[in-house]
Amino acid sequence: MKVGIEAIHVYPGRAVIDVGELARARGLDSGRFEQLLLKRKTVSLNYEDPVSFAVNAARPLIEALGPEGRRTIELLIVCTESGIDFGKPMSTYIHHYLDLDRHCRTFELKHACYAATAGLQMAAAFVRSNGSPSSRALVISTDVARPIPGSYAEPSQGAAAVALLVSGSPVVLALEHGAYGTYGYEVMDSCRPNEDIETGDADLSLLSYLDCLENSFRQYCQRVGEVDFQSHFDYLAFHTPFGGLAKGAHRTMMRKLNRASPAVIEQDFCRRMEHSLTYCREVGNAYGATVFLALSGVIDKGTFMASKRIGLFSYGSGCCSEFYSGMADLGSQQALARARIESLMKERYQLNIDEYDRLLALNRQVKLGEMNANVDRKSFEHVYENSFAGRRLLILERIAGYHREYSWS
Repeated sequence: MKVGIEAIHVYPGRAVIDVGELARARGLDSGRFEQLLLKRKTVSLNYEDPVSFAVNAARPLIEALGPEGRRTIELLIVCTESGIDFGKPMSTYIHHYLDLDRHCRTFELKHACYAATAGLQMAAAFVRSNGSPSSRALVISTDVARPIPGSYAEPSQGAAAVALLVSGSPVVLALEHGAYGTYGYEVMDSCRPNEDIETGDADLSLLSYLDCLENSFRQYCQRVGEVDFQSHFDYLAFHTPFGGLAKGAHRTMMRKLNRASPAVIEQDFCRRMEHSLTYCREVGNAYGATVFLALSGVIDKGTFMASKRIGLFSYGSGCCSEFYSGMADLGSQQALARARIESLMKERYQLNIDEYDRLLALNRQVKLGEMNANVDRKSFEHVYENSFAGRRLLILERIAGYHREYSWS
């Protein structure tokens, strides 16, 4: 039974800031900043949160299924590290606003940036084991990154949600069953001990990422047979918190496994991996969603006159990782084109630095743990009128007794 991704939809937010402008405003070293390979990053408005991002990513997929198709979704997995409650999962809000069947199993999954891949594999196993050819699972990776003002992490911390419809009709990506390798261990490379602290060791995180890439790939080879890293995969899509990390990881693998020269490495990167940065450099670090933004870039911009194998790598701090693969073809590209990812990114409102800083302060008012809050939409009413009004996007209205209340624009 073929299982994989039937459809993908992305919500890249409705506001964006040029990260070069941000880096200059913060006085960051231009040479070091350029190594991030970023252009812009999504910024959530104060009437948006991980729930609204998730619903706005998934709603077009659900509506395309129609009433009967909606009932075939038997599992909802929401993957996030931007939780809004320590007990109540945000999946319950998302289940409600997507009007899914009450017999649909739903829960929230956390494992840093690895969670979305864990969700995909769990959903695929569910579809395979369910025995019903019509059963589907919905996996949503949704995150609003916590900016760290004045640090080199700030330009990379973005926001996005990616919704994956997983079924036995894998139009977009057919997972190669059994073709995966995992690798993980305890490491304190990144953590958030409370709502206001994000800390870790950036150098240790880089080393863990590279260690996990190599060793998860080696286990992939143990499962499927020895394969050549350079020739076995037509394209590659890695977890991409910033483009420079993915490019450096590719360079390391090509040096270590293929003993490739710098010229060959650069040529190979341009051929197999450059497309994967297309959307990641426009959104910033959206945690678990980035590997699927990378995948979307590959499928949208690659050449698929014949079926192509895509190698995917997911890494989550703490840590766990997975290298796996799937097949895509021209039908995959045609199906993904309907998501209009590039157009959605071009529609975002361009913030200036003053607006960005005001948003940082406003977003603190609706963070985890707030008991009551009324959302002040007037501060960015012009963005609402131009980017939300009449578009039937979910927005946060208020928090009352810790309960979040939403409405449709």
